[in-house]
Amino acid sequence: MKLAPVMAALLTLWPQLGAAAGYHPPRTAADQPDLQGTWTNASLTRVERPDAFETVIISEAKARAFESGQHGKPPIADDVGQADTEWWEMAGTLARIDGQARAAWIVDPPDGRLPYTAEGQRTKGPPRASFDGPEARPAMERCLTAIGTPAGPPMLNAAYNSNYQIVQTRDAVAIVVEMNHDARIIRLGGRHPPASVRSWMGDSIGHWEGDTLVVETTNFRPEESQRGNPAIGWLFISPDAKVTERFTRTAPDVIRYAFTVEDPKIYARPWRAEMVFGPAKGPMFEFACHEGNYSMRGVLGGARQAEAAARDAAAKAAPPRTGP
Repeated sequence: MKLAPVMAALLTLWPQLGAAAGYHPPRTAADQPDLQGTWTNASLTRVERPDAFETVIISEAKARAFESGQHGKPPIADDVGQADTEWWEMAGTLARIDGQARAAWIVDPPDGRLPYTAEGQRTKGPPRASFDGPEARPAMERCLTAIGTPAGPPMLNAAYNSNYQIVQTRDAVAIVVEMNHDARIIRLGGRHPPASVRSWMGDSIGHWEGDTLVVETTNFRPEESQRGNPAIGWLFISPDAKVTERFTRTAPDVIRYAFTVEDPKIYARPWRAEMVFGPAKGPMFEFACHEGNYSMRGVLGGARQAEAAARDAAAKAAPPRTGP
């Protein structure tokens, strides 16, 4: 077997994760490792291991078969043919981490599954289907948070718009997310506010450990506890969770991203995952999610029509009244 064609094919696969030998990242004017640029974590890999795979690390043959069968789209569909008619932007490949194809981002527990508590089992899955008013709909549908959980933390890939722009100063790191134009501001140093102060995407403080940016986030808002979507899977992050992220630039075109979630009410143990960010192709674009938000009015108006139709049907089916 000739190795050159195989190696050439592997090098074309994105994402890859691994450090170039002896690589030292560029430095900013503040003499910090430079993470700046426009990056993406688009991938067919999900946070949890799908049932289609028995292990987190899979053979190249299984990865190629899955990729060719999915044609760059998640294995889902809805009643309007979503998997065929909508635009998906998931890179068309599973992630390669340290040269190995990965079916899940989770590396601990090693089975690639979220270690739910009994309470966590009750919370997982899609948001409840209530159409009583806009406040009952999920935060992502109300355009308060991004679809899925690309802003996080943890920052997971979505079905599309999984693009990020990182900007650094001496005192902060800003991460702008294309999906829903969320912007995370990570303060370097300092302390978290009291638990009574809750922020969208939580409160993030960071520090440098060598060439790695370590970020601790707490104080989440309860409205953003339900995360994910059918394309990447569902998870729940309670308001009292702590997420610790590690960003390390391991090559000119690679940021290694690892995170740990500690949430004792929802998960029986901390769980850890890792992924890769690579260069995004082109600039990010405006995501005007809440420009009128006609879909919200439409879904609530449809619910009112359905309720009226049910009342009319019940009235017609009721037996005629007799007596005085």
